[in-house]
Amino acid sequence: MSKQLLRSGTSIGANISEALCAQSRKDFYAKMYIAYKESSETLYWIDMLFDNGYITDFQYKSIKNDNLELVKMLSAITKTQKYPKSQQCFEKATANY
Repeated sequence: MSKQLLRSGTSIGANISEALCAQSRKDFYAKMYIAYKESSETLYWIDMLFDNGYITDFQYKSIKNDNLELVKMLSAITKTQKYPKSQQCFEKATANY
């Protein structure tokens, strides 16, 4: 589980970096949306680590809150683009939080 968290968590930054060098608006959106999806996946792995006792309540709340802020920022960025799918995924990902 921790390796999955590491993979999805580091993918967020990598895709944002790629988006900043995008060749087109469509390419920018695609990379930012991948970063958004990876941040949503990261929420899942954070929950799994906590539910299985790998992280403390304090660590869980801190990491989860930081990641939720990232999800919100990436959602806002992708919503300003012409593809409205991000709001549906965001609402689903944060429905229980």
